[in-house]
Amino acid sequence: MDANVVAELEKAGVKVDDPMRLFIPVERDEQGRVKTVGDVVPVRYGDITAHVHLLPIAKLWTGDKQPPNFAKPPFFEYEPFFFLIEATAAGFCRDTRHPENDREFAQLYRHLARRPDGHHKNPLFSHLRAAARLYMSLRDVSQAEFEAVAQRLHQSANTYAAHVGSQNYFINVLRQVLGA
Repeated sequence: MDANVVAELEKAGVKVDDPMRLFIPVERDEQGRVKTVGDVVPVRYGDITAHVHLLPIAKLWTGDKQPPNFAKPPFFEYEPFFFLIEATAAGFCRDTRHPENDREFAQLYRHLARRPDGHHKNPLFSHLRAAARLYMSLRDVSQAEFEAVAQRLHQSANTYAAHVGSQNYFINVLRQVLGA
């Protein structure tokens, strides 16, 4: 958790008590290209967009709490963490009008689990990483919990991969996050 981020967001009018109402929006440069998210992260809450400085994931790990077995839901305690990441993924696909295919989502989540502070050529990765960093700035999350959540997202996207190019994860999971 990062008390500085909590204070910055509250000062901007963002209610941090419900992470399921937050997401990382897409911002574009002067040429209309999607910007990757760096250390200063846009956070959307309703009509409010605040920009906050977030620490790398490795600096946000707190404690040594072990996650539950994510093989079968429910895992209510972790629902806001999953939701913030998936809402960011869904919003990115909607705003760019480019839903990624199942294998790309699986690969991005796997990369997040293995190299959480790394980079990827797909700008969606920086948004997924920023969503995880935001959640971890608001709540205590151990390294084991983070890795289990990222691995569960990877497995979920991989499960929906029916064929090369399939978009079942977006259609069946992420669209529901958006309420569409």
